[in-house]
Amino acid sequence: MSKLTLAGLMLPLFLLFAPPEATSNNSAARKQTNPGKAGQSGTLQKMIVENGSVTMDLDLNRLNGISFTPLKPVTLQFAVAANSFFTILVFNDLLRGADQGSMALIPQSRNISGFPTALSAAFNRLVIEKLPAGEAFDLAVRDGNSGFTFFYIEGHQYDYDAAAQLLGITGGNLRVSRAFANALGRSPDAGALVGKISIGAAVRPIEVQTIVNGETRSVVMPPLHGDAGGDTPTLVPGPDVIVGELPEMAQYGNDTVNHRVGLGIGTTSCNNGDQPLHWFALPNTDHPVIPQNFYRLSGGANNNDRFEQIGQSWLKHAFTALEGNACSFGCNTGGCTTGSNLCPGCSDPYGSSLNASQNGLGSRACVNPFTGNFSSGANNHTGHTHIGTSHRVTVASSDLDPTQNTGATYFAEAQYVTPHEYAWCQTHPGQCNLYNNASYRRFSVSGSGDNFTFSPAASTVRMQPA
Repeated sequence: MSKLTLAGLMLPLFLLFAPPEATSNNSAARKQTNPGKAGQSGTLQKMIVENGSVTMDLDLNRLNGISFTPLKPVTLQFAVAANSFFTILVFNDLLRGADQGSMALIPQSRNISGFPTALSAAFNRLVIEKLPAGEAFDLAVRDGNSGFTFFYIEGHQYDYDAAAQLLGITGGNLRVSRAFANALGRSPDAGALVGKISIGAAVRPIEVQTIVNGETRSVVMPPLHGDAGGDTPTLVPGPDVIVGELPEMAQYGNDTVNHRVGLGIGTTSCNNGDQPLHWFALPNTDHPVIPQNFYRLSGGANNNDRFEQIGQSWLKHAFTALEGNACSFGCNTGGCTTGSNLCPGCSDPYGSSLNASQNGLGSRACVNPFTGNFSSGANNHTGHTHIGTSHRVTVASSDLDPTQNTGATYFAEAQYVTPHEYAWCQTHPGQCNLYNNASYRRFSVSGSGDNFTFSPAASTVRMQPA
């Protein structure tokens, strides 16, 4: 099964050559030129929020459903988490629009007395999220863990200062979401105006495309963390594969007799090291293998008494590194044999469907979990047949059913185990990068019976096991 990589390139190209998004009160949309005409040339930058601040002015009386008393204004200040993946596209120094993403908010205001319980409980994990095209609203304020929407933002204006690389979002109205109104027991208040929001942020490019006569001629991906001069990323000595992202997970089969489901977890690996990491496909045995695990946190008054592993998969055997820049480390393929190595700073994606492909999975029993060593027959499937859950992350349906697991939270985990890191460590003392290869992410679960869906509920926590 091939791995498709065109989507990441085509999205900015689509946005470049499509008309500007019709967002009301968007000054950038009104004043920008259209670079979509044939023969257009210039520089297209994909930029992320490096840091920033957010101000929310809320009417506490209106928020609490008190309509006939004087306003009770309260101002909340937040810092924006560093390098938040709230992305914008800029063509020839003109803002083309915001891309789907989010920025995490770090509270600077601590006094939240009098706030609705649901909002105060989520105060330390709020995010501002750019919603997909086609949604009724452009932006939302959400719980970064659960994805619960508190407010939609409308009427705002985007402004971009190219010289200072500053993004401003001003004049936004905060309107109560239907879900929040229902949680407050005041469903008629859905859409009620309860405040204003403004955002100021410094941005930096993570991808720069040079367009000549409507065609991409070059793509530069500046490193996100610590320049070492020019475009050289600051990477650790030696090869160092990490799980950079767990972008999605899904169900790919079930066992309706025993009531189990078979899941796959998508993984994006990144080489955080300054040396190529071996990625030779089977029957060669010098490549990473990828275990996937699933956990549940539940029980007790706060649903945090028990942390249980409820599922695991066999091991996905890696093949063909695609040399992307998903971790923004600054992919460097110079002097590196691509495909059979994951080059320094580069990334390689595996979708959940590929990680759930049964013939590409091998037994955990065949692999030494510390050295990463295994035999060439490590994914042998002779002598047995597959059902919908075979070798995938297999979980009992009862462990996922929301009606049987009220308030439970779920965490997906993946790890890259590779013999190259161990071998390098033996010959290069002090360059042992074996201990940071697992990452995890919280997911929400919905569904019933033997069929479930999964949605990311927080950001990927890199280089830490669940």
